[in-house]
Amino acid sequence: MAKVLAINAGSSTLKWKLFSLPEETVIASGMVDRLGLPNSKFVIKKAGGEKYSETKDSIDAQEAAAMVLTRLKSDGILEHLSEITGVGHRIVAGGEKFKDSVVITPTTLKQIKDLSEYAPLHNPTQAYYIEVFQQLLPKTVQVAVFDTSLYATMPEVNYLYSIPYEYYEKFGARKYGAHGTSHRYVAHRTADILGKKLEDLKLITLHLGSGASITAFDHGEAIDTSMGFTPLAGITMSTRSGDIDASLIPFLMRHLGISDVQDFIDILNHKSGLLGISGVSPDMRDLDAAEATNRRAKLALDVFANRVVKYVGSYIAEMGGLDALVFTAGVGENSVEMRAQIASQLGYFGVTVDDDKNDVHGQERMISKDGAPVDVLVVPTNEELMIVRDVARLTKKAPIK
Repeated sequence: MAKVLAINAGSSTLKWKLFSLPEETVIASGMVDRLGLPNSKFVIKKAGGEKYSETKDSIDAQEAAAMVLTRLKSDGILEHLSEITGVGHRIVAGGEKFKDSVVITPTTLKQIKDLSEYAPLHNPTQAYYIEVFQQLLPKTVQVAVFDTSLYATMPEVNYLYSIPYEYYEKFGARKYGAHGTSHRYVAHRTADILGKKLEDLKLITLHLGSGASITAFDHGEAIDTSMGFTPLAGITMSTRSGDIDASLIPFLMRHLGISDVQDFIDILNHKSGLLGISGVSPDMRDLDAAEATNRRAKLALDVFANRVVKYVGSYIAEMGGLDALVFTAGVGENSVEMRAQIASQLGYFGVTVDDDKNDVHGQERMISKDGAPVDVLVVPTNEELMIVRDVARLTKKAPIK
């Protein structure tokens, strides 16, 4: 029996799951939140539901990784760390260099670091965690799973920007997408639910969370996606603007007295989106509570739905039809109201939801009306499972499904 650890590291969080293969059973999971900040929180959950949590000040990445492994042993989940046969790491940006997941070598680790320009908030942190786990588990195979690899086969007509072509040739200026690990899992799981091959379907997957993106799958291939060169592009998100006219940047910089363009990019990343429009909160639950009395809270929700509908409509036109629309991630899995609002604006395409079926939170379910021409589903994402399956495939520890 192999045990594989899936690592999903962010700038301030470390999420992880330990799987037993080939059963693909989660035997423990957890996270460390508020890394490097006061009141850092360590949480571990066993398969039976038992939880342990601990709060400390300023847990750093090295300590967080060590705490995970120490707790796995002290709680009897592992007898020896050597039981972990592989560690899979989610990496945001693989550029054009990585078209599939890879076993990590000194060369690939350097390449991941070199790609930090494409994901400055993620790749450096994720590369650091690779080094930490290499130190703690020196004999264990480490695998990198790239969010961008799903889009390696995206048509040139969809990934190119309408700027001088040599900028793509010289600097790699193109659409790379993000959330690929999530979209990949959801697409394959949807095909399983429908009892069909992914190659026979036209799907649109909606990863609607704090970060949000939309991907179109035409007969098994991801042909287009809403995020662009970075995860800033696409639809309105919690604090990210999504698509804007580039000319707005110098215009607003002049009026705001901003001289460093990175300061304005920070505004687009951290002070825009739902937060920027509403002035209330980046959290859709707060906006739902406020919309009855706050015009801008309702406006923010309407803008979010509007941008989703625009992308979905364009992808239906691009594919020449749609078999299924799939909601996932925090908002997609839990917001009954937002799913209904989006579907109501897509009725022309045969997208409908049944109110009773749609009354679901975080559970896998078909929510379209009986006999509707387009299946609408809620499919909770499972990025960690996709990471583990790639580790299994590349290390031959267990068969990939």
